[in-house]
Amino acid sequence: MREMNVCGMNRNRVLPETQANNMKKILPRPLSRVNGWSPPLHSFQAITWTTYLAMSIVTFGIFIPFLQTSWKYAAYVVMGVLSVFHLVVHLIATTIDPADTSVRLKKDYSEPVPTFDRSKHAHVIQNQYCHLCEVTVSKKAKHCSSCNKCVSGFDHHCKWLNNCVGSRNYRFFFCSVASAVVALLGVMVILLYIFIQYFVNPNELRTDPRYKEVSSENIWLLFLPLWPVPVKIPLVLFIAVVVLLLAIASFVLLGHLLLFHVYLIAKNLSTFDYMVQTRFQRNSRSAEKKEPSLRKKGNLSQEKSNNLSWSQASPRVEPQKFLLSTLSQQSSMCFKAPAPKTLHSKG
Repeated sequence: MREMNVCGMNRNRVLPETQANNMKKILPRPLSRVNGWSPPLHSFQAITWTTYLAMSIVTFGIFIPFLQTSWKYAAYVVMGVLSVFHLVVHLIATTIDPADTSVRLKKDYSEPVPTFDRSKHAHVIQNQYCHLCEVTVSKKAKHCSSCNKCVSGFDHHCKWLNNCVGSRNYRFFFCSVASAVVALLGVMVILLYIFIQYFVNPNELRTDPRYKEVSSENIWLLFLPLWPVPVKIPLVLFIAVVVLLLAIASFVLLGHLLLFHVYLIAKNLSTFDYMVQTRFQRNSRSAEKKEPSLRKKGNLSQEKSNNLSWSQASPRVEPQKFLLSTLSQQSSMCFKAPAPKTLHSKG
C-alpha cells in the first residue's frame, strides 16, 4: 500500500513546481537552425509545396492543352518561365542561412544555445552583443527565438519558408511572392477563358487532333498530349471550379502580402520595424484616451475632498437665529439681531 498521511495525500507525490524544475533540467537545450530545411519542419511548408505541385500539374496537364494551338505554346512558355523562376527563388530563400556574419563565422550549429538568464541581463542583445550567440552583431540584427540565432537585417520569421527573412534572403523572398502572384494571375486568366469558351463555343477547347477519335461530346481528354485520360465534363468543371477558387484565395492573400512589402520598401522599413512602430502608436493612443478620464476622476475626487474638508471645518449655526439675521439684512427695518452662536462638540 502507498504511504498516506492524515489528510489523505500521498507523501511520495512530487509537487508541480518540482516536476517543472526537473523537466527543465532533463530537457536538452535547443540547437540553432541553419535554414528552412533544419528540423523541426513546419506544416505550412507541406501546404506550400503541395499547392505548388497541384497547381503546376493541373495547369500544364489539364488547362493549357484546352487552349488553341497559337495560344497554347505561348501559355507553356510564359507559365513555364514563371513556375521555374518561382521554384528557384523559393528554394534559395528557404535554403540560404540568414544569420548575421559574425554568427556564421564563429557559431557552431551543433552546439546547444545557452539558457538566457534574465537575472543577469535585461535583454538578449545589449550594446550589439548577443548573450545567447555570444558574439557581437550588427545594429539591425535580432535574435530569432524560432531559429535560435541572430539574423542580419531581421525582417520576420516566415512559417511558409520555415526560415527567417533577413537582409541575405529578403530579395529572394520578395521575388518568390511576386512571381507567385503573377503566376496565379495567369492561371485565373486561363481558367476564365476556358469557362467563357465552354459556354460560348465548346469546340474551341477541343482542337487537339486526338479528339477526332472521341465520338461523344461529353468526353474530354486530360493530360494531353502525352497521356490522354478520357473523363466526363462534370469532373472537368469540378476541377476547374476548385482550382479557380484556390487561385483566387491565394492571389488575394499573396497580393496583399506583396503590396504590404512594396509599402515597406517605399518607407524603408522592415516588418519588425513596422510592428514596433504600430504597437507604439497604439499604446500612445490608448494612453491619450485614458488621460481625460483620469483627469475627470481626479477633479471629482478633489471636489469631494474639498467639500468634505469645508463641511468639517465650518462651524454649525443654530437655524432659528441664523434665519433671523438673514431676514434682518433683507428687511427695511433696522434692528440688531444677536450674533449667531456656534455649537462646538464637546470633546
